[in-house]
Amino acid sequence: MTLTREESIFLWVLVVNLVLAVIYLVYGILFAAPAAEKDEERENGAYSSRRTYLFQFIILVLYPVVGFVFFFLAKLFYKTVFRFRVNLDDVIFSKDRVDTQVKADEEQGRNIIPVEEALILNDKKSLRTAMLSIIKGEAQGALSSIALALDSGDSETAHYAASLLSDKLNEFRINVRKMYAEILDGSGEPGSEEALLDYMNSFLKQEVFTQVEQNGYVRMMAETADMIYENDPSRLTAEQYEGVCLRLMEIEEFEASEGWCLRLAQQYPGTLCAYTCRLKLYFMLKNREAFFQTLHTLKKADVVIDSETLEMIRIFS
Repeated sequence: MTLTREESIFLWVLVVNLVLAVIYLVYGILFAAPAAEKDEERENGAYSSRRTYLFQFIILVLYPVVGFVFFFLAKLFYKTVFRFRVNLDDVIFSKDRVDTQVKADEEQGRNIIPVEEALILNDKKSLRTAMLSIIKGEAQGALSSIALALDSGDSETAHYAASLLSDKLNEFRINVRKMYAEILDGSGEPGSEEALLDYMNSFLKQEVFTQVEQNGYVRMMAETADMIYENDPSRLTAEQYEGVCLRLMEIEEFEASEGWCLRLAQQYPGTLCAYTCRLKLYFMLKNREAFFQTLHTLKKADVVIDSETLEMIRIFS
């Protein structure tokens, strides 16, 4: 059988392509791959393994000439365009640095009313929806609303509220007992007093405990603040001073509250709470002279006033 000139050329191309592919495979498996495994490129996952050369050999056999041209151009492109190694030493990939922004569910938000309104309307469906929303979210800041739901005529809602409130208050009691004991025996970490102060205030300002228990915890909170004040008053923030003042007012410990109000005014005279705490205290004590004197001082002070305080100034001016 005589082959035409075109068929002979094609056959020779196949033979030469196969020979070159075999040479490439042998070179890759016996020399290139072992050398690359010891090279520093292995650390970046950029080296070619024996399996890679075998895969490339199959491509070269199945696609004569085209396979060689493709791999040649790919190698040339890699060496010219990506010849510089990227320095990633200053790049930190950490999940702790990622702040995921979740889009608000506006449709769900429009269909949920506050617990207080649901109780007034006696709407069981809305009340249950509001309670489930609180349970799935951050319940610690909504304990007062949960406590209101205890008086609901809906037994299911009352059960949800009682279970959640009981769990949160028991967790608070255990944590406070542990943190306070560590502070007294000196085993607490630096800043544990301030942490206890903030933690207690976040619960006590919602007034969800019985009166006896509330009074005891407020006094413990004041004692903790006293420990900090005796060691280093500068560790106390204006917000922490304000929390102690207001909690003491609520349990009618007016003398102790006034002492903390004066400490606040002395250490943070340029803050709004240094005035509002005293105004609330003197108003509760019905001390007209001290109230208007503090109000007059506030109007002259260079302090940023919020809308609530501004309205109070307009009423009493």
